[in-house]
Amino acid sequence: MSNPLLATESLPVFRSIRPEHVEPAVDTVLAENRKAIAELLAGLPEAPDWDDLIVPLERLDTRLDDVWSPVRHLNSVMNTEALRVAYNACLPKLSEYASEMSQNAELYAAFDRLARSPGFATEPADRRKLVQDALRDFHLSGVDLPEDRKARLRAINSRLSALTARYEENVLDATQSWTRHLPDATRLGGVPESSRAMLAQNARERDLDGFVITLDFPSYYAILTHADDRDLRQQVYTAYATRASDQGPDAGRFDNTEPMLEILKLREEKAQLTGFAHHAERSLATKMADTPETVEHFLRDLATRARAPAEADLEDMREYARASLGMGELEAWDYGYVAEKIRADRLGLSQEMLKPYFPADRVVGGLFGLVERLFNVRITADENVETWHDDVRYYVIRDAGGDERAGFYFDLYARSGKRGGAWMDVCRSRFVSRDHAQLPVAYMTCNSTPPVDGKAALFTHDEVVTLFHEFGHGLHHMLTRVDHPEIAGISGVEWDAVELPSQFMENWCWEREALDLFARHHETGAVMPEDLFERMQGTRHFQTALQLLRQVEFALFDMRLHSGPAPESAAAIQELLDRVRDEVAVIRPPSFNRFQHGFAHIFAGGYAAGYYSYKWAEVLSADAFARFEEEGLFSAEVGAAYLQEILEVGASRPALESFKAFRGREPSIDALLRHSGLEAA
Repeated sequence: MSNPLLATESLPVFRSIRPEHVEPAVDTVLAENRKAIAELLAGLPEAPDWDDLIVPLERLDTRLDDVWSPVRHLNSVMNTEALRVAYNACLPKLSEYASEMSQNAELYAAFDRLARSPGFATEPADRRKLVQDALRDFHLSGVDLPEDRKARLRAINSRLSALTARYEENVLDATQSWTRHLPDATRLGGVPESSRAMLAQNARERDLDGFVITLDFPSYYAILTHADDRDLRQQVYTAYATRASDQGPDAGRFDNTEPMLEILKLREEKAQLTGFAHHAERSLATKMADTPETVEHFLRDLATRARAPAEADLEDMREYARASLGMGELEAWDYGYVAEKIRADRLGLSQEMLKPYFPADRVVGGLFGLVERLFNVRITADENVETWHDDVRYYVIRDAGGDERAGFYFDLYARSGKRGGAWMDVCRSRFVSRDHAQLPVAYMTCNSTPPVDGKAALFTHDEVVTLFHEFGHGLHHMLTRVDHPEIAGISGVEWDAVELPSQFMENWCWEREALDLFARHHETGAVMPEDLFERMQGTRHFQTALQLLRQVEFALFDMRLHSGPAPESAAAIQELLDRVRDEVAVIRPPSFNRFQHGFAHIFAGGYAAGYYSYKWAEVLSADAFARFEEEGLFSAEVGAAYLQEILEVGASRPALESFKAFRGREPSIDALLRHSGLEAA
């Protein structure tokens, strides 16, 4: 059988990939890699050089990554039961292989001999960094442990890969299982026409009349922000806030309680097997922050700065709801609705008013134009590259001389079978050696409001910000000049710095000069009027203290969850979260809220004991953007410096060194506080 997954010399042929291709392809490459590594080690000189050891390993790792990448991606964006089965069947095999390699004492010894060789000190800095990182990671993976403990670590890794996949599947299934059919628009008072059209399209896709509300974010957001029907808001909030839990309309059906508890227990055991007190300590071994105490101090400082303005914002909402809306005690499903009423009343602005100025095609064109101007590249569509869905487009990035640097897939809209959220993932990594050259390719994925009734999709400003954020990750991956996949682009970058390029890009969504590139009316082409822009600017600091406290709440919960003995019960997890809320939150959700059961960032993503990274990196990103504010938003000199010192260097040096090379000094928190509307103290 010809297996399209094994054709790694070209981009994936997505529409030819079938679930039955997955396991045979993975089995083939794993077997070939094991054989090749054994032969490599058997024939290795006593004093290996770079080409003897590293290049062959990079070639093998790249082949495996190129086979698995389209499978992992399709499982996220075109999920089916058959693909899920095939995907899950491969997880323990991949985990076992990764553990074998990271615990291979002979392989570790070869890296160690290379690091001790006479010529190693004269190797380029990026090569030395790669080897030093690899030696560190060998130790973190237990290469020094006795065989019985190595075996236990391998079993833990395999089980964790299965559990995190199950957690994410439960969230996806819970999100997609709940719908609410409304035969007419009676209960949709307050919901804008564009959102009603989306809900009507949801109904038609299910062969129903009327409207269908789902838990996909555009639908959820439309109801919670605009629907006058308070009972309807409560129903949608309850379904969303109890996904994959023991509460709500699907109570127990996709319950993540047991996966959560086992994940936390196994992470703790893994940390202790490798010489750490707990998972948080182990996690920080590869990050900028040195200890959990450092992180806690940082987060508590932010909470202290934000608390008073957040309490004032909350009291203001309560008073406005009483006086202007005739509402009594506010509930969780009221806050978004009341906030939008205040925004529209006092600031003369709503997200809906901005949408006509953010048609999808113009936003994408403006984003590309901005990137081209800042970094002297060119972005063009390539209609000949096969994609997995008709909505998906492929683009090529070229430098000023016309040479290709990278490519990316754009998958912008929410749909059935696609997990929620927005993300950038790696399709291909940059890998250049004497006889091989592979350019980076990214998957850019959002769940924005889709086109309705054949009309152009219109984005909210929040959706524009999300798109720019994810493209920042993509630029970090795609514009790298590092030739080694392990440290190219985002790979190997300290996790608490990896959000710098993404959050940096968000800033452009608030600048007049940048907005004029794309914020034009979808019917008339007129630029956003100055008074509308000023009103939008007035919302930049709208309730930012409340939002900041919410992020601190998530980050403290994550850090404390991984800093002590693993909880023994769901009640213990809830109690820990409640204690964090007692300390920092000013808005408390209802007792049935099960936020933790859908917190995929830490239970199924890479943010365990690392969710603080969003705020930590925002200090860096705000300060980096401040140089553009100081020297010129479109300064060619500053853009070139950012490209060379941040985007191109990947993990070839520590992130702090890269930041200081760009900014000329240590990072300062002042720009973050200014962008958040808080006074620097």
